[in-house]
Amino acid sequence: MREATTWRPDTGAAVRSRRIGVSGARAGAAEAGAGGTGQGPTAQAGPEAVSASASAGRARSDARASAVEVGTRPQADSTDAGSRRATPDAETGAGGTGRGLSPQAGPEVGSGCAGLGQVVAGVDGVGGVAGVFCGVRVPEGLAARVPAEERGGGRDDVRLLVSRGTEVSHHAFRELAGLLRAGDVLVVNTSATLPAAVDGRVEAAAGSGGGERLVVHFSTRGDDRRWAVELRSPLETGATLPRRGGPAGTVMRLAGGGGLVLEEPVGPGGERLWWARVFGGDVAALLQRYGRPIRYGYTERDQPLAAYQTVFALPSADGGGSAEMPSAGRPFTAAMVAELVSRGVQFAPLTLHTGVASAEAHEPPYPERFEVPAATAWLVNAARAAGGRIVAVGTTAVRALESAAGPDGVVREAAGWTGLVVTPERGVRVVDGLLTGLHEPQASHLLMLEAVAGRAALRRGYAEALRHRYLWHEFGDVHLLLPEQTGKRCSL
Repeated sequence: MREATTWRPDTGAAVRSRRIGVSGARAGAAEAGAGGTGQGPTAQAGPEAVSASASAGRARSDARASAVEVGTRPQADSTDAGSRRATPDAETGAGGTGRGLSPQAGPEVGSGCAGLGQVVAGVDGVGGVAGVFCGVRVPEGLAARVPAEERGGGRDDVRLLVSRGTEVSHHAFRELAGLLRAGDVLVVNTSATLPAAVDGRVEAAAGSGGGERLVVHFSTRGDDRRWAVELRSPLETGATLPRRGGPAGTVMRLAGGGGLVLEEPVGPGGERLWWARVFGGDVAALLQRYGRPIRYGYTERDQPLAAYQTVFALPSADGGGSAEMPSAGRPFTAAMVAELVSRGVQFAPLTLHTGVASAEAHEPPYPERFEVPAATAWLVNAARAAGGRIVAVGTTAVRALESAAGPDGVVREAAGWTGLVVTPERGVRVVDGLLTGLHEPQASHLLMLEAVAGRAALRRGYAEALRHRYLWHEFGDVHLLLPEQTGKRCSL
């Protein structure tokens, strides 16, 4: 039996049901069909393996989704624990709020904060750990303004910072195969990037002339067919600035003759993302015809949609996808995938459709659709049982995989919505390592990185990245966080 949770944005409730499903293998089982699957591992390494697509409206979740649940805060010491394992009582799942988390912006860099690990107001009114390096600023010159292939090389022509505990080494990304070992599993996100930015105009009152020009970022489709959207003010450069959403009832006209009506904020007290009812056409068709990739001010110019797709991206049958690229997978090429497979590294596909990030406010993520197929669950469990390392490619892969992992550390087939926020208090249950980009010092993603690698490793790695002038953001360099070479696996 598989417990499923659907997100009801109209009521804010997480509605539970039970569906017959296929469970993943138990961690200790290495033979085909273990754990009730009735079949051997079907997730193959390489591009052919990347065959998972999101299945809308199904989820495996628990009301106590993470350690940041209302009224709950585990007291585990998270200072420099290295690769952390989740506390047994911090169950995973879809968040339970049904509307998304109540995000809090961290203090500005250099504002007198106590550094990474400062206790501030967290999500849903519970104290948390702010992802802040106090006093650290990323120079504008370290923003990757164009893709690597426009800087004179190929997609894989980026640098790779490797952290093993507080030990740091510097590599080319093309050396990745030599840094992994046979039996390791790379968990990759197959979500395709949508052209999610569409021009629009606020409908003006009769006789008042033209309305305000805006750009609409389509973030996430709800179960009730509404869309979570972000309104942005356009700049002449093609980039946009943040703009407060609302008020309720605002009508916007979009390219092609359709439009949308803003109904309510996505989260309680939220101002950035609003639920909108779209009229006059299908959103998938609208995006394909009039949309373009979401772009932020640090980039130099618009890029074609192909620049925002990874080698792992697969189209979704329902037209779903990510508002923003799962960028950790961008440097991979078909040739590199083939080399990794030839060395015994396996690929485990899953899907998480990312919403619109909070590029300026650095809010925690809202609930997102995900799917972890049975074959991926089996492969991850079997690899762990055999001593292989589970390395997530991107924070989206961590969120999805950890959402499918039980307190016993076993990954099971799961799909639907996840509101899980991985923090140092919650820890990780399955992930041993993480390949990710370089994040802004205020970014909430740094909480996840600290949960995987420990605070000391994170601080040392980022100091080295600044010292050696690594490039930030989706077209930039990447960071591989691996366990210290102790030869022992942390236990639950």
